[in-house]
Order: sequence, then structure tokens, then C-alpha cells
Amino acid sequence: MTAQLEAKLADLEQRSTIQLVVATVNDLGGEEIEPYANALFREWKLGKKDKNNGVLFLIAPNQHRMRIEVGYGLEGTLTDATSKLIIANAAAPRFKKGDYDGGVTRAVEDIITALTTDAAEWKPSLKPQPQASDDDFVVPLVFFLFILFMIWFLSRRSRRTGGSWIVPGGTGGGWSSGGGGWSSGGSSDSGFSGGGGSSGGGGASGDW
Repeated sequence: MTAQLEAKLADLEQRSTIQLVVATVNDLGGEEIEPYANALFREWKLGKKDKNNGVLFLIAPNQHRMRIEVGYGLEGTLTDATSKLIIANAAAPRFKKGDYDGGVTRAVEDIITALTTDAAEWKPSLKPQPQASDDDFVVPLVFFLFILFMIWFLSRRSRRTGGSWIVPGGTGGGWSSGGGGWSSGGSSDSGFSGGGGSSGGGGASGDW
């Protein structure tokens, strides 16, 4: 997986100058993952200096925590909401099953897609749950009262004529500290620096 992942990240940087780094850390040292990721992002100076177009996907397996940290220059493209969806839909379900390689690969692919595809073509979104309106209650109530009336009316008629009656079926419905990482390369001691490193906490965190 490592070779394929590095190839994807290298291709991304070559095509767009965006520097995406995937890193794992054995221990957060008692810190929350948000400040840890931000500090690591700044230390490694991810992204180009004039663009601040770096992204860090940090995973802390022992704490079952992960974060996508986004540089200032990409916050309008890889939004907090999009980052959260990638974590929830791509990484977390696979991590829960112990498929770390699959979770990392899918998350990286979704991050790259979000960064390189027009938002009109690729805009993952949480579908809001439908809210019940007054009509959702009034219509079934009217229908129910109508059925009761028909039952009463036909029962009276059947008693007079000796006949039988059938109520047709209605319609139903519902509401319904040590660490490692992969990157495309760089020139610093960490191997990741592109000269950027400005991040104001954009991105999202999650667990599994």
C-alpha cells in the first residue's frame, strides 16, 4: 500500500502543487488531536509558502482518533464539512473493522477528489432528515376519521340490509509520539516541508 499511496500523493503535488501528508502517531502525549495536528502541520511546514496549500491526515490508532488538518489556502476547497464527511464515511467504518489500509486509501482518494474536482461535480453532503409538517399529521388524521365514518355508515347499512362490507386497503407511508507518515517528498529533515505551514485549525476530527 505504501508505494501506491506515495504515488498518489506525488501525483497530486505534481499536478496541483498541493502537498498532502498522511501520518500516524503512536501517542498524542496527553494532548487533544486538534492542537497536536496543528503543531505538526506547522513544524513540517506543509504546502507552498505562497499558497499555504498543505493538508495533513493524522491518525492516532491507540487513541482511536484522526484528524484532517487543512492549510489556510485550501479551507475554501476542502471545507470543515467535507473533511468531516470523509472521516465519517471513508475512514471510520473501515477503521472500525480493522481495515486501516483500506480506510487510509479511501480517505486519501476522497481528499484528492475534493481538492481537484469542481465542487459542482463532487459535493458530498449529509441529507437532512425530513421534518414533519402540519400536513403530515392532518392528512392521515382526516383519512383515519373518514375510515371511521365509513365503518360506522356501512355497519348501520349492513344491519338494515343483511349485507356485508369491506373496507379497501388504504395507503401507508413513513417518515422515513513516535510516528510515521507518507508524503510526496520535500527538503526538510522531516521530509515533508514545502515552506508553508500556516493552518488556523481548519478541517475536522473524528474517532472510531
